[in-house]
Amino acid sequence: MDSGLRAAIKAAGTKYRLAKSIGIRPQTVQRWRRIPAERVLEIETALLIDREVLRSDLYGHSKPKGLK
Repeated sequence: MDSGLRAAIKAAGTKYRLAKSIGIRPQTVQRWRRIPAERVLEIETALLIDREVLRSDLYGHSKPKGLK
């Protein structure tokens, strides 16, 4: 399980509550190893966790070239 999914579960309280907060079955969340890309924005809205935390591989900040 990756850190983004752990953060979402911690914010929701349980996997069950995470599932219910976005209107899916708890069994679906149980199968996740990381949050699917199509669920990131829903979870961000429901739990008020930045998308960068949930999936840094998709939404991580990158500095423009030439800047330090």
